[in-house]
Amino acid sequence: MKNFREKLALVPTKPGSYQMKNKDGVIIYVGKAKNLKNRLKSYFTGTVTGKTRRLVEEIDDFEYIVTSSELESLILEITLIKKYDPKYNILLKDDKTYPYIELTNEKYPRLKIVRNAKRKKSKDHLYGPYPNVAAARKTVEMINRIYPLRKCDRLQKELCLYYHIHECLGYCIKEVPEEDINQMKKEITAFLKGDSREIVEKIKDSMEKASEAMNYEKALELKQMLEDIDITLRKQKIDLNKGYQFDLVNYYQDENYLSIEIFFIRDGLLFGRHNEIIQTMIDPEEEVVEYLIKFYDKSGVLPKELYLPGELNSELISEYFQLKTYSPQKGKLKKLLDLAKENAKEQLDLQEETLKKDDRLRMDAIRELKELLQLDSVSRMESFDNSHLFGTFYVGGMVVFEDFLPLRNEYRKFKISTDVKDDLSAMKEVLYRRYYKVLMENLEKPDLIVMDGGKLQISVAKEIVDSLGLHIPIIGLVKDDNHRTSYIMNDKYEVLNVDKNSNLFLFFTRIQDEVHRYAITYHRNIKSKGMLSSVLDVVPGIGEVRKKELLKRFGSLKKLKEASVDELSEVVSKDVAKNLVTYLQEL
Repeated sequence: MKNFREKLALVPTKPGSYQMKNKDGVIIYVGKAKNLKNRLKSYFTGTVTGKTRRLVEEIDDFEYIVTSSELESLILEITLIKKYDPKYNILLKDDKTYPYIELTNEKYPRLKIVRNAKRKKSKDHLYGPYPNVAAARKTVEMINRIYPLRKCDRLQKELCLYYHIHECLGYCIKEVPEEDINQMKKEITAFLKGDSREIVEKIKDSMEKASEAMNYEKALELKQMLEDIDITLRKQKIDLNKGYQFDLVNYYQDENYLSIEIFFIRDGLLFGRHNEIIQTMIDPEEEVVEYLIKFYDKSGVLPKELYLPGELNSELISEYFQLKTYSPQKGKLKKLLDLAKENAKEQLDLQEETLKKDDRLRMDAIRELKELLQLDSVSRMESFDNSHLFGTFYVGGMVVFEDFLPLRNEYRKFKISTDVKDDLSAMKEVLYRRYYKVLMENLEKPDLIVMDGGKLQISVAKEIVDSLGLHIPIIGLVKDDNHRTSYIMNDKYEVLNVDKNSNLFLFFTRIQDEVHRYAITYHRNIKSKGMLSSVLDVVPGIGEVRKKELLKRFGSLKKLKEASVDELSEVVSKDVAKNLVTYLQEL
């Protein structure tokens, strides 16, 4: 680590954003501060531990931008984080967003699950978020069975199965009165907001009719629905007035970890909760704010109000999100805030020992690897593998690990040129494309390249890296005849002395398994689409436009085979759909 004493002396005491850089000039952390001088000094003059210590060890330089207000510094910080995606800033663990239930705003509405809520022009008919995806699906399935909503994406030309089993009103062949639609929407909306009275009465009525008709199987199914609703609402019940619509956030921190708890309150009910544990840095309050911005930016749907603990800058958050924020000091809402903190602590207590053990094992493995390869730093690793089918559908995959933890948002897929004839030339193409881009866009270079293979694969990697003037060490993971990791080879083609029972060897085995899984999954997808495309080329009546629509709609040969004539008829004519089904049956 450099001595920054002279540079720190020049830093002003004003608000602003700061950027930490590594030896390659890559931004590895972005932060903000009310007082830039004090904040930056805290990194280099005090005792730091955990994640902060690893950051400081990697800092080669820093820059800062002075702003006129704390809000400006926050906006600048978030802008720079989005632009550079620095590795030491908070990463949301789950790549997926929470689903919402949408009651579509159409003449004949549908009920469906949506994930990318921020793409929706209107948020008036979105309900959620649902942290439990299975619960969301079950809710949609149940409502669709009770209420005869439209089920198809497009109105059909003839009645479908749902009409005949009384789960659709036949919107495709007749006009349904607007008052009937509005009544259904009213009851469904009430249920999704936590009022189950109307829907419970409907289920009870249907259950009685099923019993009278001696349809005991149907009656039992309806009874199970009632029990599911009762359990769900009992879980959600908290002592708040109906009409409350807000999210509530609190956190618990110890020396190295920060546990963030979010309660989703909808119509006075605890609709769901979210917890995430992250490694803390210098300022936990700042990290909570950064986390919330990332969380809500990803979901695309802001709550109407946000309740926060008093130590967070609620005014700043209010200005940024343009919503009302509160920090209750007493009453029911203060008790709920305390409950969220208690839950955050409980989650951290449950996981902390495991987290600390995992961190310790990973750091021990990294120290062993640094000694083994005689490297100053070996944090970021990029691993490559290819996949193909008898020389066709060549693809490549790259996975990225930071301190032996996967960075899935940085995984990359490569579709190989059609003129590639073998594995090595395919790998050359992948490596060249990757590291040419690293050079051109000044992306962060890995500390280590990990090849799936031995001498041949290492030599290919060395050739590409050397030709681009890069200096990156390379190792190869060599498999035995049973496709298990057998030994590790360095870029001098020497077998490294690594105990097969060590954590280091275990971590590399995981990397090898992960890159193989990633490449082969992509290959299967490409292969399926390629086979699908070939099938569509030989069926009469399917031109380029319809072919693209079918590829977009079904995506794989398996899904196309599972499609009915009616489903295919939404894209092509009925006759072509029948021909396609016949052809697929013969495959």
